[in-house]
Amino acid sequence: MSVTNAVDVLLLLCVVFAVTGAEECEVCVGFLDRLYQSLVASHKELSTALVEEGLMKACAEATGKENRLCYYLGASSDAAAKVTGEVSRPLSAHVPVQKICQRLQQRDQQICDLRYEQQVLDWSREALSKMRVLDLKRVLASWGEECQACLEKSDLIDLIQEVAPKHNTAQTRMHSDEL
Repeated sequence: MSVTNAVDVLLLLCVVFAVTGAEECEVCVGFLDRLYQSLVASHKELSTALVEEGLMKACAEATGKENRLCYYLGASSDAAAKVTGEVSRPLSAHVPVQKICQRLQQRDQQICDLRYEQQVLDWSREALSKMRVLDLKRVLASWGEECQACLEKSDLIDLIQEVAPKHNTAQTRMHSDEL
């Protein structure tokens, strides 16, 4: 009976570590998985040079947290250290992206500390009025919008409600393309 309990505990711990590992490197796993899927879809075989070229192109277009990940990997133009080989070699050998991110985490903890910003789903005036001004400005900045004449929080809310339909349909289309 005690051996069965020990096995159950061991299995439970494995499941917990697997779940936390996937959540832990959210940006790394998401970015590298999209990169891998696009490379596999367009090429029969993956070479290290091909993966590195794809990584550089993807990083040139990356914004936000994914741009910061590219900086840590050395795939951006302003990066000090270049460790793209630690991504391109295993990715060309079809190593799972979770495993690659775990290895990168051992090298630099900051890679797995990156988190995507939570998307606002409720664009009602009431929900927006509960947000901080800084968060409202971040929403606008993520859309590439800026409010020059906004003096009060209500001005920011008005602008967000005005441009939200345009950006929500674009985000919905992007999300459905990824699926």
